[in-house]
Amino acid sequence: MTDVVLGATGHLGRMLHLCWRDEDFLWQSRHDRRGFVTCDLLNDPHGLTALLRVAGNIICLAGVTRGPAMEDNVTLAGATLDAAARAGAGRVFLVSSAAVYGDQPGPLSEDAARQPLSDYAHAKCRMEDLARKHPHPSIILRIGNVAGADAILGRWRDGMALDADANGVTPRRSYIGPRMLARALRALTAMEDLPDILNIAAPGSVEMGALLDAAKLPWIPRPASPHTIWEVTLATKRLDQLVGPRDGSPASIVADWQSLMAHA
Repeated sequence: MTDVVLGATGHLGRMLHLCWRDEDFLWQSRHDRRGFVTCDLLNDPHGLTALLRVAGNIICLAGVTRGPAMEDNVTLAGATLDAAARAGAGRVFLVSSAAVYGDQPGPLSEDAARQPLSDYAHAKCRMEDLARKHPHPSIILRIGNVAGADAILGRWRDGMALDADANGVTPRRSYIGPRMLARALRALTAMEDLPDILNIAAPGSVEMGALLDAAKLPWIPRPASPHTIWEVTLATKRLDQLVGPRDGSPASIVADWQSLMAHA
């Protein structure tokens, strides 16, 4: 059996592909790409079932983050779980998001109430609900911001502005470096007994401004809007017990990302 990564050509998939270049995975793409298996997850159920017949673990990264097709997050998860069941495949690791928690004081455990605010967060909640009712085994991964696949480091541009309060303090988020994420996911796929839902992040949270400072990327403060979410901090006790300590400092997270990009 081989582990299969679906939706492998997005930002997160490309980074994991770099981290796991020497690992024995099957990588799925909707379009022809060297080294990838071509399959349209939404429109080729037979092809997806055939692909998953060899699957030990399935890591489903496929989804939509913006635009009008948010319901695809739900449909893609359903198609993957249905095909996995038909194929007799292993567990499906479904990528959800810290966004499902909305604007709540942290640390937010996996048992905290979901309070989605955006269309994206609502779609991820519907995806989670579908997965929890589906007979095929799945694990929901509520991933924090991943350095390099985020809107701060990953989309940095000259003149970038960040919301800041009167003291120059910027919003805080739970983050994880891509290599740190890859190590955690690889460890989880090797374990038999896992919780149904896991927060995935480094411990604690970091200021967005501190991340850019650590990366030596200049930014300017701007007045925050009334809708600014100042903190999203995930509780990581469950993950800590499974995969051990991870350094959540801005310097460590940035170094993790930069070391991967240096080998891209």
